[in-house]
Amino acid sequence: MNSNAFRNISYGVYVISTWDNERPTGCIANSSMQITSDPATIAVSINHANFTNQCIEKSGRFAVSILAETSDPSIIGTFGFQSGKDVNKFDSVNYEVKGDMPIVTEACAYITCEVVNKMETDTHTVFLGKVQDADVLSQESPMTYSYYHKVIRGKSPKNAPTYIPDEKQEETMEETKEAKYVCSVCGYVYSGDIPFEELPEDYTCPICGKPKSVFVKQV
Repeated sequence: MNSNAFRNISYGVYVISTWDNERPTGCIANSSMQITSDPATIAVSINHANFTNQCIEKSGRFAVSILAETSDPSIIGTFGFQSGKDVNKFDSVNYEVKGDMPIVTEACAYITCEVVNKMETDTHTVFLGKVQDADVLSQESPMTYSYYHKVIRGKSPKNAPTYIPDEKQEETMEETKEAKYVCSVCGYVYSGDIPFEELPEDYTCPICGKPKSVFVKQV
């Protein structure tokens, strides 16, 4: 089976947020869709291992912040490559409370939902939410999963529904014999004009925000 076929299904890039008691938390997801229009119902797929999963289960609510192509890629690193158990992810992003839910203000739109049903799979919970509030925040184009991979050169978190375990690192340039520098945390491949060795020591990964020291040289 060629699992790359799944990548031809259309996906977006979303911050799924909820409350951990009175503290906001959330994670990155690429599987969110409108199920019905009347009443408006949204489905999101969240890995069992994500802290956000148990927080949605407990609170009975979630919000979808739809990221734009112009959204800072570090938002994806913040919400996709660390756990809400360990850090308050909302400390490093601008957010507002809309419809009683925390939403990322750099998104192009948001939707808030009350959980009305769910479906369990071996690895993920699909939460069905009745829409409580929604609005457009900007006219920027929403970020697609394809845009995230092909333009931003990002990688999927291991808890993503579309993560491929044996996924090989994609080239960011035409094939050459030059070495590549790859972030060991999120898989981002550096492709800037400045040689990696000449980057300042305070350089950080544009996806996950980790320092230059975590990059690994690959030939």
